[in-house]
Amino acid sequence: MLTYIQRFLSIVLGLYLTGSVMAADGGLLKPSHPERYVVVKGDTLWDISGRFLSEPWRWPDIWHANPQIENPHLIYPGDIIELSYVEGKPRLSLKRGGLVKLSPRVRSDAVGNAIPAIPINAIQQFLSRPYVLNDTALEGVPYIVSFGEEHLLGSTNVKAYVRSIETEKHAHFDVIRPGPPYRDGDTGEILGYQARYVGNAELFETGDPATVMLNDMQLEFTIGDRLIPDTETLPLGTFVPRVPDREIGGSIIGVLNGVNQIGQYDTVVLDRGGEDGLKPGNVLAINHHGALVRDTVAKFGGTKVKLPDEPAGILLVYRAFDRVSFGLVMYATRAIHVGDRVANP
Repeated sequence: MLTYIQRFLSIVLGLYLTGSVMAADGGLLKPSHPERYVVVKGDTLWDISGRFLSEPWRWPDIWHANPQIENPHLIYPGDIIELSYVEGKPRLSLKRGGLVKLSPRVRSDAVGNAIPAIPINAIQQFLSRPYVLNDTALEGVPYIVSFGEEHLLGSTNVKAYVRSIETEKHAHFDVIRPGPPYRDGDTGEILGYQARYVGNAELFETGDPATVMLNDMQLEFTIGDRLIPDTETLPLGTFVPRVPDREIGGSIIGVLNGVNQIGQYDTVVLDRGGEDGLKPGNVLAINHHGALVRDTVAKFGGTKVKLPDEPAGILLVYRAFDRVSFGLVMYATRAIHVGDRVANP
């Protein structure tokens, strides 16, 4: 039986250790965090991180990559995420589930079964399309010149004649339609051009004009639509949420699903890209752009006052072009609009 002094010392020690953990933690862990979590199908890295951390993008701060586990940065259904403390600091580590160890055959398929960083269905259509093009991207690019005598517009399983494709280097092409420019939210400078995906084309015969067969129609094909070699879908499991290496200050300049008020899992276009230091996986805070209002009370009425920006949500960049990026809104605390600001969280 413990003496009163021993009990008192154990309580003091417990309070000291708890305080040390809290101090080292700095509010990083959620008060209701679990000690362990078994990954299930349909989870994302963001979801799992949010179970443990008050700020899910700080996952790399406490993630311990076990060198004894093959692909420790890839997480699969059945894996166990465990929370422990090393010198008073929280650490998350991976205990590999049994399913990926059964045989070499299963292991070779395992990468495709790894959980993604963010919801697949929200970004799948934007991983290879639409495009952002620069001024010179369409120079010399083949374009549709005719659908033959019987067609004014093209559709699936209709031939088209293209100027010009002289080699068989590429057999499949994405058909795109150049659109309006993306402009810097502050200066108005053109950063690139939108390009809508129209459909797909398969090369039948090279030449000038070349002959292609149209398919996968998303919009009706028209004369002047351009053909560029089709692109592969970008991998989903190759990035983790993290703060940009540089300070970022930019704006939302577009939205890809055509809505006016932007919410969770909408894709927005940012006027900052790879040249500004943005990379896939970077997390940015969204701030509602404060309005410019007129002060009607001042002695000389008509003075304008800029209201402060206010927090509106968090987004994760999943595709970065040179000067423009696509970001997925992970959560929103209010309606988000084109013109709202983005910055490091």
